[in-house]
Amino acid sequence: MNEKLLQYLWNFKVFTHFDFTDTDGNSVEILNFGKWNTDSGPDFLMAQIKIKNIILAGNIELHVKSSDWIFHQHSKDPAYQNIILHVVFQNDADIKEFKDQNIPTLELRNHIDKNIFQKYEKLLKENQFIPCEKIFSIKKIPINFHEENVLKKLEAKSLEIEADLQRYKNNYEAVMFHHLVYSFGLRVNASIFKQIAESIDFMIINKIRQNKTQLEALFFGISGWLENPKDSQMKIWKREFDFLKAKYNIPEITIRPKFLRLRPPNFPTIRLSQFADLYFQHQNVFSKIISAENTNALHEIFKEVEASQYWNNHFNFTKISTVDQPKILTKDFIELIILNTVLPIKYTYHKHLDENIGDNILSYYNEIQSEKNSIVQEWKKLGLKVKNSLESQSLIYHFKNYCEAKNCLNCGIGFKILKES
Repeated sequence: MNEKLLQYLWNFKVFTHFDFTDTDGNSVEILNFGKWNTDSGPDFLMAQIKIKNIILAGNIELHVKSSDWIFHQHSKDPAYQNIILHVVFQNDADIKEFKDQNIPTLELRNHIDKNIFQKYEKLLKENQFIPCEKIFSIKKIPINFHEENVLKKLEAKSLEIEADLQRYKNNYEAVMFHHLVYSFGLRVNASIFKQIAESIDFMIINKIRQNKTQLEALFFGISGWLENPKDSQMKIWKREFDFLKAKYNIPEITIRPKFLRLRPPNFPTIRLSQFADLYFQHQNVFSKIISAENTNALHEIFKEVEASQYWNNHFNFTKISTVDQPKILTKDFIELIILNTVLPIKYTYHKHLDENIGDNILSYYNEIQSEKNSIVQEWKKLGLKVKNSLESQSLIYHFKNYCEAKNCLNCGIGFKILKES
């Protein structure tokens, strides 16, 4: 048994039975197994359990042995403060802090079929990208395959945006603010950046957006980076943050972005400074995005955005870099924002007003170059020539929603393969 396999079994719920009890004999009902977190922090986020007729919501940490909690020194890490359940293969030690805080421990070794270990070894040897890789042919791709996939993706994203619009009383500007910062956070910090944005009343952003220093101070302060300022610029941001907290009655809250496994240009310090500059430069960013008629117009909104001068020779606070140059948004990064946030919001805004909006938005995808990532690269190995982002977005969506999930019966390619068989 290793931790990776344990996480896999928990994520896909591969157990002989689900009559879970904690190490004290209390029944534990898993209402939500949580979202698998492959970055730093707890293994499963946003989980829910029921124990002693009480529903608890929070995070779950998994270990092969319960003593690994001590070995990994999670007690000292604030990211692990909201643990509601400790899941282990073998309970070899009682953890005092769990006992003190009434956090249950669940042992799984009697819930796992021993044959699973052999199956796991076999799975590890499989090296197929998609289930039908050995019989895949470009000729099996249906007509309008890419258009249909991208429209499905747009509609799914649109439902998320509409849910946020309900929460924020149809305030498109606030919702766009939240979704744009999500894109700036990339995969590692997307949800954290959105949490930061949602913790701030958008009215405050509108009032201070003409002051870039205050925008940065607000983001940096909530990120917990200004607690011990060590240079003159940090002291300025700290002073502004304290002023804003007092003036707008901002609650004491700290939401810490992650640096782990990020290249320096993608450090949250740089991205939040650039995001502050976007809202400083464009007082009407929402209307500009909605009225943009082509990708060139969208590029114009983002192409002058850069981090403040302090970051020319910094990637993190106080640490001076040998490279001294402006931290601008690259063309690839701008197009990532356009694909993942701008076009879905334009689609959502217009979809009840313009019956041709689907075709119009697809034309933007045709104008943007294909993304370069591992999923697209694997499709290319199968003989596909991915010409633009319409095709790359389609293939990424299809892989995540059909191939990875082995949802072959609902796949247009799978249907053709089965029909021919």
